[in-house]
Amino acid sequence: MADDESEAHVIFTYGTLKRGFPNYTLMQSLIDQNDAVFLGPHITLHAYPLVCGPHGIPFLINLPGSGCQVTGDLYSVSTRGLLSVDELEGTRLGHYERLPIQVIQTNASDGVVPDQLPVQAEAYYAHRSFGQGLWERNGRKGLSDYTERDARGYVRREDRPKDRTFLDDVRFFVSSGAKNDSPL
Repeated sequence: MADDESEAHVIFTYGTLKRGFPNYTLMQSLIDQNDAVFLGPHITLHAYPLVCGPHGIPFLINLPGSGCQVTGDLYSVSTRGLLSVDELEGTRLGHYERLPIQVIQTNASDGVVPDQLPVQAEAYYAHRSFGQGLWERNGRKGLSDYTERDARGYVRREDRPKDRTFLDDVRFFVSSGAKNDSPL
């Protein structure tokens, strides 16, 4: 990573930023610019709710002990790279909050790598103003992994309706009732 922006931040990605998913191009760009390094597949130490909200957007909810252990990718990211990820995740707009999480290294075939100590990282959680509502809206049922099947329902930002904000869509989704009732 570049010397002027070399402070490392460890982030856990569980949704569209994972390798091969719709927003991974940002992570690949950061890697190409020496602003990120892939540290491997990981799983959360504790269970957390992972749900899909409006437009198929995945949200990790800061309710440790609920849901499932969640799989994802771990990255070391420079300060400059972190600003880019924060921008995508809308942290200044109240979309997500970057908060601490503990994860354990896994491998694709056998699960948790033996004798691994938990790693302190940060993850992007649904903002506290609507996280609990998303969990309730999804019937308190979460995912352990955001899969390619889940990603097929993802609508890119540029393809979403322009007459509503992200937070309008989240509020409508949360208030709309049963999981499959929403037109979003």
